[in-house]
Amino acid sequence: IYGMEPPDSSVQSPDLVSLELTVENVETALQQLYYDPDMEHKNVAQKWLTQAQTSRQAWQFCWPLLSPDKLPEIQFFGASTLHTKISCHWADLPTDQHQTLRMQLLSHISHFSSGPKMVLTRLCVALASLALHTMPQGWPQAVADMVRVYQPEKEEVNAHAQCLALLELLTVLPEEFQSCRLPQARRAQLREALAGEWTAVCPLLRQLLQRQEGNSQVKEQALRCLSSWVGLNFPLHGESEGLLQDCFAALSDPELFDTAVETIVGSISQPDCQRYTDALVNLMPLVLGLHDQLKAAARDGDMETSHGICRIAVALGETHSRTLLEQVEHWQGYLALVNMILFCTGIPGHYPVNETTSSLTLTFWYTLQDDILSFEEDKQVVYLQVYRPVYFQLVDVLLHKAHFPSEQDYTSWSSDDKEQFRIYRVDISDTLMYVYEILGAELLSKLYDRLGRLLMDTERPAAWQDTEALLFGFQAIAETIDVNYSDVIPGLIGLIPRISISNIQLADTVMYTIGSLAEWLADHPMMLGNVLPMVLQGLVKAELSVSSVSTLKRICRECRHDLAPYTHDIMTVSQVSVTIRFTNSQCMWLMQGLGFLLSALPMEEILGSLTTLITPHIQRLDTLAHQEPSPTAKLSIIHILGMLSSLFTTLDISRQDEGSEGTTPAQARPNPVVVVLQQVFTLIQTILSKWLSDSEVVEAVCGVFERSVKTLLNDFAPMVQQLSEMLGQIYSAFPQASALDLTRQMVHIFAGEKDHFSPIQALIELVTSTTLSIFQQEATAPKLP
Repeated sequence: IYGMEPPDSSVQSPDLVSLELTVENVETALQQLYYDPDMEHKNVAQKWLTQAQTSRQAWQFCWPLLSPDKLPEIQFFGASTLHTKISCHWADLPTDQHQTLRMQLLSHISHFSSGPKMVLTRLCVALASLALHTMPQGWPQAVADMVRVYQPEKEEVNAHAQCLALLELLTVLPEEFQSCRLPQARRAQLREALAGEWTAVCPLLRQLLQRQEGNSQVKEQALRCLSSWVGLNFPLHGESEGLLQDCFAALSDPELFDTAVETIVGSISQPDCQRYTDALVNLMPLVLGLHDQLKAAARDGDMETSHGICRIAVALGETHSRTLLEQVEHWQGYLALVNMILFCTGIPGHYPVNETTSSLTLTFWYTLQDDILSFEEDKQVVYLQVYRPVYFQLVDVLLHKAHFPSEQDYTSWSSDDKEQFRIYRVDISDTLMYVYEILGAELLSKLYDRLGRLLMDTERPAAWQDTEALLFGFQAIAETIDVNYSDVIPGLIGLIPRISISNIQLADTVMYTIGSLAEWLADHPMMLGNVLPMVLQGLVKAELSVSSVSTLKRICRECRHDLAPYTHDIMTVSQVSVTIRFTNSQCMWLMQGLGFLLSALPMEEILGSLTTLITPHIQRLDTLAHQEPSPTAKLSIIHILGMLSSLFTTLDISRQDEGSEGTTPAQARPNPVVVVLQQVFTLIQTILSKWLSDSEVVEAVCGVFERSVKTLLNDFAPMVQQLSEMLGQIYSAFPQASALDLTRQMVHIFAGEKDHFSPIQALIELVTSTTLSIFQQEATAPKLP
């Protein structure tokens, strides 16, 4: 706010509560609101002014506030008050005063046409609200009347201001309609009335946009006005179609380019446009006519221009894909539009540093593919003949766009740029998955042939980015598509060991590609020896910890019945890595993978391997249990207990039935997890004796048993008595949610078992009595005032 003189700080602010509603007092309150340093005084002024706007006197005092001699902020409050009264208190105004109010507003808008802009806009919004209250019966042809009243006069300066005022009024009218609350029937009536008024707006906008000597400011406002009316779904034919074509002409003016793009995109993105097929077909040459401008912008690095033209092409091609596909007599035009969008997808530069356009096009390729595959089979054949070659080109473009930059350039990128590039590659991966729906197995064959040529060419070693991009393509497809029947996967598995890994990004992609093929490896276990050594090598490299652990976990889950020859190596490398290299979450993933691995071992080997795996961690836990409590000890205890929980989540010997026959039933011998838990039970009790009041440590302890119970089910039976007693001790001493959750799990599984009914019953009684005593204490506790 500007223009007002700050009050003399030595003068005490008036008591607004007792003031009458007069023009002078409103001005005083505004001065207090804007300039009084005391926030309490500002709040009082704000409340008083709000009440003033809702009072019946506001119909009278708002007009003096709009006097030419008043400051802009006072005039603005007067205009805002008018809008408040008209929009919220219309019923207070007698019907015979509607005409007078309308004429006053028309007159004031004319007077304020030269500014201030904020006052003019509020007056226009007020008149728009009045029009919506009175159309169509009280004010038929409202828009036509507005156009007639503000016909520009001969004086050039005044004509310019009057024209802008008229455009402002026409712009806010649909906006006010969209934002105001109306009953459904009244909204439908007004929408129909406004649609009828479009015949007065459209010729005016065309006239202004076609002026050769026209002022850019006027043309820009005309474009904004059209954007405002677009939401009313005017018919896209005749003069309306011509108006949209006029918008394309505005793209050649740099000052109008951005606004014209927004207007065109908003117009052709309306689903209702699909009813006007001829108009859409007529728009294609206009969009294609922008191709040269697009190429020049891409060549010159003009991101704004290329971005804008791409938005227009995608808006037409994506929103109306099926409609335009059905216009078979214009198939060459739509194919040209598709190729134009393909150019946008492959626009030069690395996203997001050198360009931000290509990402706009990715959903288009899914839409086009989906529409093609939705046709009847005979039509599909025809469309696929035309568009399959385009999709093969698209694969080349996408893999090129997925290329990492040089290591020097990538190092210079900000963390935000790297994250955007990562998300962009995920979007490309999704797009490749959809592309496979059209190209099928031939796509994998072409990727394999290219990779083979790259790796076999010893005279011209390939850049690592080329190899990485092809593997990225394989991974994107294998992650979601069943490739078990592909005849190129054996060759791919054979090629992977030939890759010279000299870069972290390439190594990560190799790992993730192997992981994506885990299900295939389960059906072809003889190929595990080709890739598993690479995964184990990755485990000992800190920079590959995420991808290598993820891949090993997937292999252990899918291929566990075929990993016996590699168990020793996996266990050895994992034990070394888990103690020195991995983050907390990576340790949990690795333990889950090892749980799958151990589950498939012969019964007589599981306990020994399990003991070997966890002994170092149990020894460390024993040391911590006898130390004085400290934050460092607490974190270590929770970490080790978390690893045990993760391991016991997946160590399920009942899975052995899935991969072998004739094995000894699990019931014939104690479950290895139960044996281990019985051995460490005293140690866990020692930990609880020192950490019983710490909910996080108790939660970690309960987590070990809860995961074990969920996995083992009835095999957990030997520990029901011990665990029930321990849970009762925990809950009676320090009632905690984690103990209740574990109790619920125990009740769910064992309450119906006759042999375990007694300890479960005792546990329930103890938990219930403890909980009731807590409620009783709270009920009798004195209430705070």
